[in-house]
Amino acid sequence: MKQQILDWIEEDRGLIVGFLRDFVRAKSPNPPGDTRAAMEHIRDFLDAREVAYDLVVRDETMPNLMASRSFQEGGKHLVLNGHIDVFPAEEDGSWIHPPWEGRIVDDVIHGRGIADMKVGTTASIMTFLYLSRLSKMLHGRLTLTVVSDEETFGPNGSRHLFENCPERVTGTACLNGEPSSAQTVRFGEKGTVWLRFEMTTAGGHGAYPHLGENAIDRAFALIQELREFTHRDVEESEAIAALLGKSGEMYDIAYGEGAAEVARSITMNVGTMQAGPKVNMVASRCTFEVDFRLPVGMACASLLEWIDSLSAMHAFSYVTLLVNESNWISPDNELTAAVKRNARSVTGIEPADVIGLGNTDARLWRYRRVPAVVYGPTPRGMGGNDEQVPIEEALNVVRVHALSAFDYLSNKGA
Repeated sequence: MKQQILDWIEEDRGLIVGFLRDFVRAKSPNPPGDTRAAMEHIRDFLDAREVAYDLVVRDETMPNLMASRSFQEGGKHLVLNGHIDVFPAEEDGSWIHPPWEGRIVDDVIHGRGIADMKVGTTASIMTFLYLSRLSKMLHGRLTLTVVSDEETFGPNGSRHLFENCPERVTGTACLNGEPSSAQTVRFGEKGTVWLRFEMTTAGGHGAYPHLGENAIDRAFALIQELREFTHRDVEESEAIAALLGKSGEMYDIAYGEGAAEVARSITMNVGTMQAGPKVNMVASRCTFEVDFRLPVGMACASLLEWIDSLSAMHAFSYVTLLVNESNWISPDNELTAAVKRNARSVTGIEPADVIGLGNTDARLWRYRRVPAVVYGPTPRGMGGNDEQVPIEEALNVVRVHALSAFDYLSNKGA
């Protein structure tokens, strides 16, 4: 049966590539977050194959799709999860290949969202279709979730599903195709805290700086103080230390030199800043936003408490924009084993167990102690210009997902 799945994928090579190209062309940048064109593309594909599904919607511009198949008796419930919103793209000529055309050059598909995560979402869709053909061979239940509003961790996507139909979406394991590369499989993610700071002063005329303090200067002083938190010692559990200690070389191959160290460190990025109305005025207001990433095991509350303690030295106000606690589930589980085994068979590479540097919807399953495994393409150009995925790598993600889902559900389990 596994060879049959591989044969189907090979027969559908042109179909899958065509689906991916049109998926990229269905613009879905978030912000603003309108994914209706991308969802229509998916619905047309499923409708043509008479696949039953329903839409679960909080915001009509950000629809979510769910489809389920029940097989023979069994206690397992595998959830396939992918999102259809993508990062915005600058359409200013800075891309070698335009971001919304899905061009193929030298057997590589180019375009915004191809890596994050339209290849992974396509793998989920194709896996659901292929396994639906094998119902007599499988046990338990398979659910496809195609969601919106992931890029901003908003309330309209997977969070909405958990709030409104948790019994349909929780499952016993989750397979997600966010970018990981052939070298790694993610079993957890760092924590994230997004903050917006504001400094205010009386301001004044730029020729009279002695009469008024500049809010920008105060902001930079605070930024330097905030960076001190990144130098704190990180206390790792023995289990995490052992797992990450084995993955360093593969980590750096997948995500660039230094990635293994970053995974175990506190990082800080100042992402935005707005200040001052005019060059010859002393700025009376400065706002900036900061993205902190915390290693597994470090609670977000420890950062917020420390920031509160700075108020004695710096006059500022701040708003917490986002808090995602770090999360992990031991990779010693059946689905992870299946993904690693099939990845080795398909690509010749057994992926190392790693902590994700960024956040994904997989965290929502781990928060509920459900194993969530992330395996997808290499994040080439993700969030930047010239995002791309080689065709063969995209097909390998489909292969690994379909074979691993088959292995998981062909074993009856509890």
